[in-house]
Amino acid sequence: SYTSIEPEKEEEFVFLDYSNLEALEIQMRLLEDTVLDQDQDVQEMDIEFHDAGFPLPKLTSKRKKSQKIYGTPDKEIPFSDNSCSGCGARMHCTDPILPGYVPSEKYKQLIKEDKMDRAVCQRCFLLVHHQKSLNIQVSKEEYRNVVSRIRQEKALVLFIVDLLDIPDSIIPDLLELVGKNKTIVVLGNKIDLLPGDSDCYLKRIKRQLFAYCVDAGITLGDGTKDVHLISAKTGYGIENLISSLQRSWKYKGDVYLVGTANAGKSTLFNTLLESDYCKSKAPDVIQKATISRWPGTTLNLLKFPIINPTPYRMFKRSERLKSDGSQSEKDLSPQELRRLQQLSKQGYLVGRVGRSFGSAVQAQKDMDVVDFDLESLSVGEEEEDRMSKKSALSNPVEFTHNELKDAHWLYDTPGIMKEHCVLSQLTDEELKMVVPTQAILPRTFVLKPGMVLFLGALVRIDFLKGERSCWLSIVASNLLPVHITSGEKADDIYQKHAGNTLLGVPAGGEERMRQFPALVPQDFELQGVGPEEAIADIKLSSVGWVAVTAHAEDKLLFRVHSPAGAGLALRRPPLLPHIVLLKGKRIRKSPTYKAKRPPTLLDTCLSTARADKSKK
Repeated sequence: SYTSIEPEKEEEFVFLDYSNLEALEIQMRLLEDTVLDQDQDVQEMDIEFHDAGFPLPKLTSKRKKSQKIYGTPDKEIPFSDNSCSGCGARMHCTDPILPGYVPSEKYKQLIKEDKMDRAVCQRCFLLVHHQKSLNIQVSKEEYRNVVSRIRQEKALVLFIVDLLDIPDSIIPDLLELVGKNKTIVVLGNKIDLLPGDSDCYLKRIKRQLFAYCVDAGITLGDGTKDVHLISAKTGYGIENLISSLQRSWKYKGDVYLVGTANAGKSTLFNTLLESDYCKSKAPDVIQKATISRWPGTTLNLLKFPIINPTPYRMFKRSERLKSDGSQSEKDLSPQELRRLQQLSKQGYLVGRVGRSFGSAVQAQKDMDVVDFDLESLSVGEEEEDRMSKKSALSNPVEFTHNELKDAHWLYDTPGIMKEHCVLSQLTDEELKMVVPTQAILPRTFVLKPGMVLFLGALVRIDFLKGERSCWLSIVASNLLPVHITSGEKADDIYQKHAGNTLLGVPAGGEERMRQFPALVPQDFELQGVGPEEAIADIKLSSVGWVAVTAHAEDKLLFRVHSPAGAGLALRRPPLLPHIVLLKGKRIRKSPTYKAKRPPTLLDTCLSTARADKSKK
């Protein structure tokens, strides 16, 4: 059970230099490259010093060779008419720093083999297969110009907001960008990563997201029904979203996914591509968008054709959803059960996304049997679907002219780059530690006045004044280390350990810290409302936040240091006001509480028996 607050208990502290061994091991692995680089420098020195008669053993390095990027550009070959199927940029081999680049040797081979229409650029290939990001020159204006094409069209805008970064991930001039005559549906993404701090936390987050959108001037019609909380990764809320779109928007026009970089647009694009929202043949024809933790992955418009939600198709979809809702774990395939169990470990909220109309590949086995169903034969739409599947199996899968001549499309647009974002200052390896991809485990610490909390080397929080102890709850990546010390030692800790193992991020030693922006202080005054409810969130854009909880009427003064231009702000009201209650027992003689993971909840379309199975 969760522990209660003990206001009268005398606090004792022992400052431990190393408290999170698992995180330290991960940080050590990230720093190995830096140490090995130094070893390599020693090997390549022009002058060697050693004692006569005692030769030094030759240094060896166990580091794997870095991935070399082969190939050369050729400026004589013109741009292709085809776009990268991963990011949407036009393919070419002229300049490696431009979006859509493919080495000329590969580019010529693709043209010769007539495979350019399904190819990906070098950047997308390295992102997917080697988790390596290349520096591509794309200005913020170019991103906005691509998105602004929507302005003159009759379209539905699915505005995706990163719940880990609200309100910063809400585009303030959205209506100016997409046009004021648009229907807008707000999607709060990554809800699966946030721990539930109370029974009604989803309704509270939904209301708060709606309020932020109204404050930003985004009109949402008749209220919160235009706001959905989803997880594009685990599928939570996706089926409800599809049903809502097919009832309200139907088939009136195109649909655009719009949002800031790293909000999850491409992940949602891929999820909808495998759902009832696209034509059944689309997954066999269209390649998925490239997704990664690096902001700005999509560089142009990717698209797939939307299915027309006719009454017959809506009826078949309703039947499939009812069937899914009545299933238990014994009705699931081993593959589907393993998927749910895996997603339950990665997020707090999990859902299922199915298909009522199978694709050609999925239907291949079924086509060997002729099914004379009188009801199906009397309905032309199902026969049309069957014929399209037969045609796709006998020939390469592609859309016909008649299938696309009046089609409406869903577009994945490039992410709008935020003005203040610390992620742009981080390296590839540092992003792996900072951007959360698993369910966030809240970490709570109790501090006395005069103590300091480091969140990596990205944020330093000094508790300057307060009548009694307060509680700081960290909502950020589980890999980002937390270190607590006294105010007298804080400067020395930062000077000695910033860039090294203890603080973790940034990583790379003194040389890395010379390139990293200096920390800038900002003061915040707060007043406690009680030991079970946070006052506010101290938020660093795109990284996470620290919820502050204090005794009622206690006046607190914090000095928060963060990199210049990193988007430090105070959020009121806090997003998870009761986060302090999600903690285990207090570790003896330490300011740290044991972390405790809230249970995983499955979407309402899943049966109770299957929910119990997936939680194990």
